[in-house]
Amino acid sequence: MRLVIFDLDGTLIDSVALIVETVTTSFRAVNEPEPDERAIRAISGITARDALVILAPTASEERIDVLLESYRAHYHSAKGVEREPIFVGGLAALDRLQASPETILAVATGKGYRGAITLLESHGIITRFHSIQTPDHNRGKPDPQMIETAMDEAGALHAQTVMIGDTIHDMRMAKAAGVKAIGVSWGYHEATELLAEGADIVIDSFDQLDAAIDHLLGAVDA
Repeated sequence: MRLVIFDLDGTLIDSVALIVETVTTSFRAVNEPEPDERAIRAISGITARDALVILAPTASEERIDVLLESYRAHYHSAKGVEREPIFVGGLAALDRLQASPETILAVATGKGYRGAITLLESHGIITRFHSIQTPDHNRGKPDPQMIETAMDEAGALHAQTVMIGDTIHDMRMAKAAGVKAIGVSWGYHEATELLAEGADIVIDSFDQLDAAIDHLLGAVDA
């Protein structure tokens, strides 16, 4: 048995342009200084509220509430399958992994549960995942609770589990949970950052994913 856990934004879903645009627009709409793209990329993967606290460090709790409402409004008005496509090779990778009855797929994302479900449904891939974990019912990244909950639901051991993500928060979460971590180089954070935070392997395309999982968890029959 193998449990393969995917992050969404920046790993399976290409949302970089949309997230950067939404954060910038939401700050501008409420007359807050706009963070630059580097700062926005740095906070990807954690909850929206935690991200806004980092991006607006002098804002009061009430002001963070205003920013959060602005962010959600702009995100929901701009989102869509065409704005949040699956990365090239992602669907084929899911197909290959699902071909093995010994491989279970899961999601651990910083998105809210409603947003994650809507996104997965819009792409027609929600039924591929045995477990979908979000901060609504778990502590957010880099706390390991989302991975631990997915493992409990799948009945997987630490040695049977791998986390796939594009940010240092994913790598830290995997290490805190005591499971293997595969970084992807096409998301929000650089490969060097992922390796420094505990990635066992960093891949440059989904074509490399199967071999990376086999190397870390062992191969299974299709």
